[in-house]
Amino acid sequence: MISNFSYYNPVKIIFGKDTIALLSKNIPSGSKILLTYGGGSIFKNGVYEQVKAALAEYEIVEFGGIEPNPTFETLMKAVELGRKENVDFILSVGGGSVLDGTKFISAAIPFEGGNEWDNIVLRKTKYDKATPFGAVLTLPATGSEMNSGAVISKASTKEKYGMGSPLLFPKFSVLDPETTFSLPKNQIANGLADAFTHVMEQYLTYPVNAMIQDEFAEGVIRTLITVAPKVMKDSTDYDAMSNFMWAATVALNGLLSTGVPTDWATHQIGHELTALHGVDHARSLAVVLPYLMKYKKEDKKGKMIQYAQKVWNETGTDEELIAKAIQRTIEFYESIGIPTKASVYGVGEETIQEIKKRFTERGVIYGERKDITPDAVEAILRMSIA
Repeated sequence: MISNFSYYNPVKIIFGKDTIALLSKNIPSGSKILLTYGGGSIFKNGVYEQVKAALAEYEIVEFGGIEPNPTFETLMKAVELGRKENVDFILSVGGGSVLDGTKFISAAIPFEGGNEWDNIVLRKTKYDKATPFGAVLTLPATGSEMNSGAVISKASTKEKYGMGSPLLFPKFSVLDPETTFSLPKNQIANGLADAFTHVMEQYLTYPVNAMIQDEFAEGVIRTLITVAPKVMKDSTDYDAMSNFMWAATVALNGLLSTGVPTDWATHQIGHELTALHGVDHARSLAVVLPYLMKYKKEDKKGKMIQYAQKVWNETGTDEELIAKAIQRTIEFYESIGIPTKASVYGVGEETIQEIKKRFTERGVIYGERKDITPDAVEAILRMSIA
């Protein structure tokens, strides 16, 4: 049975060619804008020039250097700048990491309680104000452009946590597929893997007869599988990149999870691998999900069989379909150059025990049935380094 749900998403999506030029129609006139971006790729692909041209009538303060896994330490520098300059709008220009960082900045600028890590990231205080922000997306991956969540790292303690608030939906997000044409292949692969895993964690649980949600999820997965070889071969394939970009957005805009059980254990384990070993976020997911599927194959068998049949058109006995579901998942990641073994990144027993210790100390148990215990995490990671 589908659970009761309330679905709300206020984000305005502005999709297509030449849509950066529409920024001025979507930011209040007279706003003082904090422009946030990452390592500087927007200067190489022409996006910066387009943004500045579109915002010629606005006063702009810039903050660059937001990392692929945005750190609290860097983001607090942007917060201090935003407070000093009294900005009243933020524009994120970049991928999901820049946008995640911008969400923290948005919440932190007007926050007066101090200790922003505990109060905003760890959600120990319920804040009631956020600086409005929008986004120009340049990398399909996280879905952050159409949700209110973010993931922030703390370099000093090697921690990585999710945060969020209804206040942190972007006012709008500009999705122009042409901004992605110059992306390197490893970033395209990461985006594909991230979006694919997002869908899987909302879909691969147990059947509740949620026909629409299942069809949506299976359609997004099939789309990603179809476009993956095309965008890996030619990042300037507008049709393929358009479908990839929109699929990555729909993968985590809240629609797929309405009324159905979800399992975010893969993400939670992956965050620790990123925090401890610096593994790219998407790549951390690929070394967890296949082995979580193996570990939980009895509990997840109904959806794994459905996944093998509906997504991959496989046939066979239940046992054969379950095995094919796992193998096809591994093959998808590896087809785009994403390894599926944690040992590739130097993960060993010491890391496994540290992650188990962290989960034990936090008292957290994950999974759609709340049974991914610290012991289960240990077993899953052991499979990934075997």
